[in-house]
Amino acid sequence: MPSHEQLLQVIRIQAEIAKLGLDLGGVMQYIVEQTLPLIDADGAVIELAEDGDMVYRAAAGIAEKQLGLRLKLDASLSGLSVISGETLVCNDSDSDPRVDRVACQKVGLRSMIVIPLKHHGITVGVLKAMSAQANKFSEQEMRLLAMLSEVVAASMYFSVKYDIDDLFLKATHDGMTGLANRALFMDRLRNTLTHTDRSQSCAGILMVDMDGLKQINDTFGHRVGDAVIVEFSNRIKTTARATDTVARLGGDEFGIILTPIENWDGIASAIQRIDADINREFIFENKEFRLNASIGAALVPGDGIEPEKVLEVADQRMYAEKQSRKTLTRTA
Repeated sequence: MPSHEQLLQVIRIQAEIAKLGLDLGGVMQYIVEQTLPLIDADGAVIELAEDGDMVYRAAAGIAEKQLGLRLKLDASLSGLSVISGETLVCNDSDSDPRVDRVACQKVGLRSMIVIPLKHHGITVGVLKAMSAQANKFSEQEMRLLAMLSEVVAASMYFSVKYDIDDLFLKATHDGMTGLANRALFMDRLRNTLTHTDRSQSCAGILMVDMDGLKQINDTFGHRVGDAVIVEFSNRIKTTARATDTVARLGGDEFGIILTPIENWDGIASAIQRIDADINREFIFENKEFRLNASIGAALVPGDGIEPEKVLEVADQRMYAEKQSRKTLTRTA
């Protein structure tokens, strides 16, 4: 049986989830993060079944960099769990014929527990705990993971009361702004990089950091700060094309995938449009706020074809832009 401390930890997780409300994406990310210490796992993911694939929609530990990864539903242990509705255990991925061995090697896992997640009686995904060691997990860890899966299922029920399409919308979009969340952004980024590689085309990646949010929160409170974030998000969304992906990655950080794009001129034009639209004043409750953003860009494939590399390049350029603005402000 699970220990007293482990059961208390499950209760604490349930209490924290209640604070997250109806933000299903946030709930799923919190669950996978808490799975690691609860059962001493090296990684954890929540995968949802979408269009014949299993998609990493929340990831932690050794799986964190694989957020957005897609596995074939009919050629993975996760997919088999969805199809059968049963909890499945893999003791050694190197010898288990049911697993996607290439994906296991990419993540770095040797053993895993896969628990089905059900929404309105339909298995829509899985909660998976993983270890870099073979034969890691016991019956006790399986029972604990099953408890967490029930928490996720309950969150699905309360945040989505209608259909499966609404479930995926809640799981892949930011609750405050309605923009894509980090999980969907990474999914789209991986698809974009694959497409550009095959078609020998280009894409642009922007990392956008909102300036001054902390000062607004500290001076006027988080309610005003939230209103500013929503307005900032709406302005970015308005400047984007239908083919672009705009996401809130967390807090005051946003990401944009520009596709199609020809070259750096197209990226520069997009940045100019965003800057022009963001920098207009915003009036909220008779107070005027000047919105600003630091933007860093990367061009695919020139700056890389791996998600981590492309994001690192864009993020470094965004940070350099922010530091440059601070230097100019101090000089002035």
